[in-house]
Amino acid sequence: MKERLQKIIAAAGIDSRRHAEKLITAGRVSVNDVVVKELGSKADPAKDIIRVDGKVISLEKTTVYIALHKPAGYVTTLSDPEGRPTVVDLVGDVPERVYPVGRLDYDSEGLLLLTNDGDFALKMQHPRFQLPKVYRVKIQGSLSKDEIKQLGKGIKLPDGMFRPEKVQIEKVNDKSCWLQLTIREGKNRIVRRGFEAIGHRVARLVREAIGTIELGRLKEGSWRYLTGREVGQLLKSVVIEHR
Repeated sequence: MKERLQKIIAAAGIDSRRHAEKLITAGRVSVNDVVVKELGSKADPAKDIIRVDGKVISLEKTTVYIALHKPAGYVTTLSDPEGRPTVVDLVGDVPERVYPVGRLDYDSEGLLLLTNDGDFALKMQHPRFQLPKVYRVKIQGSLSKDEIKQLGKGIKLPDGMFRPEKVQIEKVNDKSCWLQLTIREGKNRIVRRGFEAIGHRVARLVREAIGTIELGRLKEGSWRYLTGREVGQLLKSVVIEHR
């Protein structure tokens, strides 16, 4: 049965659907030795020979799901034109080719999921699902009562609202304080930009949980496989949240 090329590429664990579209438009995908650049193009993975960068792809694969404790100083991409280390460097001993689910910026640390399951990655990242993510944040200065109320109402940013949930002050120092909060937005650097908008620079940001998966005692730079039960709970939580 014919399916869209980006869906086939994602299902083969090559990359997410979003990045698969970029591979297609860049002319890096061929079907039966003919380069295809149209996003609406379809193929039959059971009959057609589909190549990405000249290598034949196959849907016969073992799907893996990984929880990584990302340190600061790593980019959440498969490669970096500036030569900076990437999160896939930390999972080099995983036999399957995996890619990050969502993003965690260069200076941030904490829980990051990786997989070779394109459909899973799509569900985890799709804006419609708004999977909750828990962060511990160290900001310069301390929050006033008015600023806490302002966060509750939402901070207007150029690309939308920053409206964290369950903002809790954990520790107050002379020049900084630690907070815990939950967000559902997935916009780039939204936590940092949100606090900067009310005059507080983020000094440290650690993601503690994604949906039902917690960072726990996973050491910085280390990773583990998610169990089938954990993957099922994640997918179930997405469905329950959006019935």
